[in-house]
Amino acid sequence: MSDVRQQDPATAQLMERILYEVKRVVVGQDRFLERVMVAMLAQGHLLVEGVPGLAKTLTVKTLAQAVRGQFKRIQFTPDLVPADLVGTRMYNQKTAEFSTTLGPVFANLLLADEINRAPAKVQSALLEVMQERQVTIAGESHKVPEPFLVMATQNPIETEGTYPLPEAQVDRFMMKVLVDYPTDEEEYVIVERVTGPRIDVVPVASTEQLAALQAQCRQVYVDPSLVQYAVKLVSATRKPEAHGLKDLSRFITFGASPRATIGLTEGARALAMLRGRSYALPEDMVDLVPDVLRHRVVLSYEALAEGLTPEQVVDKIMAKIPPPAKPLEHEQRAA
Repeated sequence: MSDVRQQDPATAQLMERILYEVKRVVVGQDRFLERVMVAMLAQGHLLVEGVPGLAKTLTVKTLAQAVRGQFKRIQFTPDLVPADLVGTRMYNQKTAEFSTTLGPVFANLLLADEINRAPAKVQSALLEVMQERQVTIAGESHKVPEPFLVMATQNPIETEGTYPLPEAQVDRFMMKVLVDYPTDEEEYVIVERVTGPRIDVVPVASTEQLAALQAQCRQVYVDPSLVQYAVKLVSATRKPEAHGLKDLSRFITFGASPRATIGLTEGARALAMLRGRSYALPEDMVDLVPDVLRHRVVLSYEALAEGLTPEQVVDKIMAKIPPPAKPLEHEQRAA
């Protein structure tokens, strides 16, 4: 790549305005908000784990308002059925005809709140729409609006009345983000904002502009050495011994799928774009590795017995496989 151009100022300005508008309402949670923007630009889905009350719902709702997108929220409960999500065929007695009623998944930003509170048959209703961006009802396919993002939340402190997500469902989430408590300073500002005058969100972009940003994100340059780095990391989760990590073999039952490699590449693009560049650097991908891999590495009973977490396994892999030297350095010096 001989010509390294900086990002279009209008693009950077638009993304800055979107983030500014969300931050007027949401206090702190910078890392979480950055991951939401990465998922949106990379057209991926997000699984969020955190205790209640950490502004997960508020963030997605505010973002939808800022980009004039359609926002829908589904509260997952044990009595839900798949039709409650995707829709169903309804019989009209007056006309003696069937008509299709579309469910709440037909939105730009869909929040699946406490997704693990519904049984697997309900969770799996999202499989098609997350991958194919469409829903099939009675043999007829219906496309969901573009852009389309699913953000699902999980509550880690309760296990009673919850159902673990099937592996096929988990793999469709580009990233799993852990949301932590705010700092004391942030919490003080949160209380001030919530108990003070209401802040109205001003739409600063349209879904068409967001779709254009997504298209532009696909043009961000990713050096082949970075893609190779992603391939090695993901391969090490499947065959640790082939990468000098024989000790990890007994701790991993299943490794990550090629979706992880794609997620790392697309995520690095989106993060580079958020940081004002038209090319990805190793630190963009390194930042995302734990979020992309933590939910895809299935640990063995031996690992669980020893108290090992997926994050620790991923850390060991990252320590063994170093990122490449910064690509494009010579082009930057020449520019």
